[in-house]
Amino acid sequence: MSGTVVITGALSYTGKYTTRLLLDRGCRVRTLTFHPERSNPFGKQLQVFPYNFERPDDLRASLEGTSTLINTYWVRFPHAAETFDTAVRNSRTLIQAAKDAGVERIVQVSIANPSLDSPLAYYRGKAQVEQAITGSGLSYAILRPTVIFGTEDILINNIAWFVRHFPMFAIPGSGRYGVRPIYVEDMARLLADSVTEQENSVRDAVGPETCDFEELVRLIARHVGRSVRCVHVPMAAAYVATLLAGWFLRDVVLTWEEYQGLMGNLLVSDASPAGETRLSEWLRENAEQVGKRYASEVARHFTRRYAKANLARAI
Repeated sequence: MSGTVVITGALSYTGKYTTRLLLDRGCRVRTLTFHPERSNPFGKQLQVFPYNFERPDDLRASLEGTSTLINTYWVRFPHAAETFDTAVRNSRTLIQAAKDAGVERIVQVSIANPSLDSPLAYYRGKAQVEQAITGSGLSYAILRPTVIFGTEDILINNIAWFVRHFPMFAIPGSGRYGVRPIYVEDMARLLADSVTEQENSVRDAVGPETCDFEELVRLIARHVGRSVRCVHVPMAAAYVATLLAGWFLRDVVLTWEEYQGLMGNLLVSDASPAGETRLSEWLRENAEQVGKRYASEVARHFTRRYAKANLARAI
């Protein structure tokens, strides 16, 4: 592999693993990020640029001379001025800037089961971004994961954290809706491989193992050595419980839309496995560390940036 690749969020979760793999394969790599001040484990091997969504000419300049854009940019939930509509608009700006800069191919991280008709803004927005990419005239590969698990993930880690700290776990509804996660290193490999592929493609990025949500909670509890009582409650009651937990943790544990997506079986897929790593085997090998610390989405993505923005406004 040769040439220069731009990847959004190379200093974050999935992007970090993908960047390491691209560099190992001989690529030159740039990143676009909201956090240019964040510690850079790649040193001078990685060029760091801000997103510059509000300055398309600067955004285009940061993309010039590159062959491929790997786009992981999205928002998990609305926060302050950032909404799903904002994320769609920024994504379209990024796609147009890539086209104007001469980028030849876009590799997009989407979501399983997106739909332009979805009542859920997250899934509808992802479908709108896919539509912008397929209509751009650029070569593309679209990967649709459900849940990406690994050492730094949010969902699996925080289920384990709750299991470690509480004797009961609230299961919304029947608990029989599925989850089919993919390991972060498998996802990184799919992204890196997509850089050198020639054909346009859309595929679900899922692992080899599917389990019901209640089965997932019990699997995690068993591997971390905890006895947990699963209590079935209405979805609204489970949501209120996570709102209260989020207030104490200063985080958004799960959103109402995420509950709807989970219970609507949107975290599963009938596609052939795209990854090889089984969640059950990974849990067994990482039982000592998973869930030891709570992983805050707000602290990871927003705290520094919004504190900095508020300080700038005050000055």
